[in-house]
Amino acid sequence: MVHRVVVLVLDDVIPFDLGIPSRVFREALDEAGERLYEVVTCSIGGGPVRTNADYSVLVDLDEQALTTAGTVVVATQEPTAAMLREGALPGKVLNALRLIPDSARIVSLCTSAFVLAAAGLLDGLTATTHWHLADDFRRLFPHVSLDEDVLFVDNGRIVTSAGAAAGVDLCLHLVRKDHGSRVANAAARRCVVAPWREGGQAQFIEHPVPQHVDSSTARTREWAQNRLDEPLSLPDLAGHAAMSVRTFSRRFREETGMSPNQWLIQRRVDLARHLLEVSDLPVDRIANEVGFGSGTLLRKHLQAALGVTPTSYRRTFQVPV
Repeated sequence: MVHRVVVLVLDDVIPFDLGIPSRVFREALDEAGERLYEVVTCSIGGGPVRTNADYSVLVDLDEQALTTAGTVVVATQEPTAAMLREGALPGKVLNALRLIPDSARIVSLCTSAFVLAAAGLLDGLTATTHWHLADDFRRLFPHVSLDEDVLFVDNGRIVTSAGAAAGVDLCLHLVRKDHGSRVANAAARRCVVAPWREGGQAQFIEHPVPQHVDSSTARTREWAQNRLDEPLSLPDLAGHAAMSVRTFSRRFREETGMSPNQWLIQRRVDLARHLLEVSDLPVDRIANEVGFGSGTLLRKHLQAALGVTPTSYRRTFQVPV
């Protein structure tokens, strides 16, 4: 069944971000080459919408399209002065958001997290937005736990992403979640983007001191990626990088937005997902292949990352031989 994605466009939309959902979701294809998602765009009243550039966009559908959505994406727009001052939404926007079915997934791109927060949809949840506006977001929405160091946050029904290209990461994440890594990776190739980026916004935030390219941890990450089946320790990684453990840990987090251990777990989970999809290897064997050492540990980390067991994941996403 084709999943319907409805993109809501508000005034001062950022054109680059507006094009992301259509571009990514339309490249998600099944085995027969058929699209797995239908993407439509709507605006309040179905009229033209001005962008933050020097032109407007024509939109054919009005907000009633939201009632048909399996996923709603609120496209990025520049927060208005009133939004940054009061954290309030116009009544017509609130009324449009109320049309979204309870069963629909709701996604914000970049600063459209302000829209979801102002509507009360993020209360009690963790969210992200563009790091440059993190202080404003915290001031306006103290009931939301903001994490500006990640590319996206998936709360299940509500998903938020960081700035600009992080919207691509989020959409690919949703394709991966819905249809597995093979479909998501193929969509990424067709979009000519990386299927998965390391780290989070931390690597894009302005730092008070220049980053030392000659002392990067990139070579060590590549080295570790090729040895995930080995029991890699923090001293092992630091030793390969010819750094102290303290210096390596600090530079690793600066470059990736996560600790070395978090990075290793993420990479091992990614490899385990791939093997579950394309092979019939037993779960314990896959656990050894990716460096978890036991099926119990693989189950723990896969459950934490995806909320499913290895057997359930394989049943859903294994590619027929």
